[in-house]
Amino acid sequence: MKAVRFHEYGDSSVLRYEDVEQPVPGAGQVLIRVAATSFNGVDGNIRAGFMQGPIPVTLPHTPGIDVSGTVAALGAGVGGFEVGDRVVGFLPMTEDGAAAQYVVAPAEILVPAPAGIPLADAAALPVVGLTAWQALFDHAKLTAGHRVLINGAGGAVGGYAVQLARQAGAYVIATASPRSSDRVKAAGADEVIDHTTTVVTAVTTPVDVVLNLAPIEPAQLDALLGLIRPGGVLVNTTVWMPAPSDEARGVRGIDLFVRSDAQQLSHLVELVDRGELRVEIARRVPLAELAALHADAAAGELPSGKVVVVAPDA
Repeated sequence: MKAVRFHEYGDSSVLRYEDVEQPVPGAGQVLIRVAATSFNGVDGNIRAGFMQGPIPVTLPHTPGIDVSGTVAALGAGVGGFEVGDRVVGFLPMTEDGAAAQYVVAPAEILVPAPAGIPLADAAALPVVGLTAWQALFDHAKLTAGHRVLINGAGGAVGGYAVQLARQAGAYVIATASPRSSDRVKAAGADEVIDHTTTVVTAVTTPVDVVLNLAPIEPAQLDALLGLIRPGGVLVNTTVWMPAPSDEARGVRGIDLFVRSDAQQLSHLVELVDRGELRVEIARRVPLAELAALHADAAAGELPSGKVVVVAPDA
């Protein structure tokens, strides 16, 4: 089968599109014929060798932690799936990923894929959708009537976060650049702040929750604390920069590291199938062009939104 792997850490040039042996599912595993994976920022950090501590991988390594595809074979002891089922999942970060024609996955992380969208597009849901859900509800405990500021709402996580927060009955203030402001408004933001012309801390009415999705400076992250009313929460996804807290006012800072959760993912799939959560695709690229996609990401030239990487048919 075809796969993209890196045999050493480095820039995008270490990614090789090559022939490798098709994996065989072990006990409790499912072999998936990959429809698509997606690009996540952590993919580039793993490839570059920046995550060897928290996410150790064995070289050569196949990236791609999102997967959508069809069940090709079942390992011993696997129930609940049949060959041909359409599935989606968030793969273990330390194992080989879905930048390949086939990948094995633990059965417990897989759920039926959304029925109402192309199977390849479903690869845009797991990691970023779960990040948004866990930030808002597991950590921030967002409920109806809360005011939430989503800093960096123009990205893929932000698009889901705006939709989910609005559905929960929160008042949503979002920051975005002009190129993504219309999309953020369409997702349901009540207010959109152009962060290229306005200082985010110009928001004067206190909020209950700040969700920071942007790679800002530590001083800027500290400044966001001042927007949060006593007892509120700042959830930060830029895990290389610890979230600050304000103990005097009871404002908690939480660093989010997303985890695979099949129950939550299944709920997100239900929302997609009910038309209550939109999966938006910024670009679709063939697997053979993954190295170029990593290069675009390193150069800051990715489009606003989610990029899916489509596996070849044969």
